[in-house]
Amino acid sequence: MMNQIPLTEMKWRRYDGRKITDPISEAVRKTILREREQGHRLKVCIGTDSQVRGKVTEFATVIVFLREKKGGFMFIANYKTEQKMSIRERMILEVARSVEIAYELCNLLDEHKVELEVHADINTDPHFKSNTALKEAMGYILGMGFVFKAKPDAFASSACADKVC
Repeated sequence: MMNQIPLTEMKWRRYDGRKITDPISEAVRKTILREREQGHRLKVCIGTDSQVRGKVTEFATVIVFLREKKGGFMFIANYKTEQKMSIRERMILEVARSVEIAYELCNLLDEHKVELEVHADINTDPHFKSNTALKEAMGYILGMGFVFKAKPDAFASSACADKVC
């Protein structure tokens, strides 16, 4: 597996491009408090997607905040690597990054009673290449104690992260 960018070095931003300067856990804490103050009930979904462009693989990890019946918004981190990898390795790497972020935030989310889901951009249909990593990804996410969602229910990775990758 490739060397990942340490969480502390990931550069987070909002969808409109504004940089998030706080450590991600602090930014999430402030967001939860602000949203609660405004009367919103939140759920957080974390997902990662990647695109191969020539020799470069670009990744996007998102933290999606869903307001019950009131839409949502997301925080985004993009990063790249030139390391060559198989589709299975890439899928597992996406899941590993999402789990890493979920693990960093889970105590904070539990403390504030915010539901958490980890989304994997992996197809449940065996006719798709990404399916080769389904069992491992599911085992990894569930084994860490997180709620697991795969396509077509994994919108954080397959729609949100895909859009910003």
